[in-house]
Amino acid sequence: MPTDKAEWRTWAREERQALPDHSAAVTAHLGAFLRQMGARRVLAYRALPGEIDVSALAQGFELLAPRARFKPTPRLTLHPWDTATEMSRFGALQPPADAPEVPLSKVDAILLPGLAFDVQGVRLGYGGGFYDRLLPGFGGLTVGVIQSELVVPRLPADLHDCPVEWLATEDGMKRTQR
Repeated sequence: MPTDKAEWRTWAREERQALPDHSAAVTAHLGAFLRQMGARRVLAYRALPGEIDVSALAQGFELLAPRARFKPTPRLTLHPWDTATEMSRFGALQPPADAPEVPLSKVDAILLPGLAFDVQGVRLGYGGGFYDRLLPGFGGLTVGVIQSELVVPRLPADLHDCPVEWLATEDGMKRTQR
């Protein structure tokens, strides 16, 4: 098995290429869970190739889309879902710089994409640390969205990593072991 984050990222990208698209099943589980938990306003993400596409949730929830900002310090800002009309440097749609912002305090749940998650909720992201800067100020639901084949027993974690409370896969919702 891989040992450091770079090796895990290579492993996850290779694994992900061979996986079927489980977006419909994951989105069905997520929708039921979010309704049960009373979530209305949800920070989602515009999927990159290989990620679970959660855009179908826009039918039942007020979705928000993140925009990565790099200056003065890297951070995410939150915007209405339908404003995500320009391509980011990462290859996903994002809101333009002048899109209206929604404060984090108005969000009920955050859905996080990732290359892999472990059963404790540690996320293997793409290395920018954007979600790790956003999550410490958030008190709502945090859900990692991933294919079940990419949930592993343990990933390397840094002190600044913020584990999620829940994992959503094609098999359903599972509380993490944090």
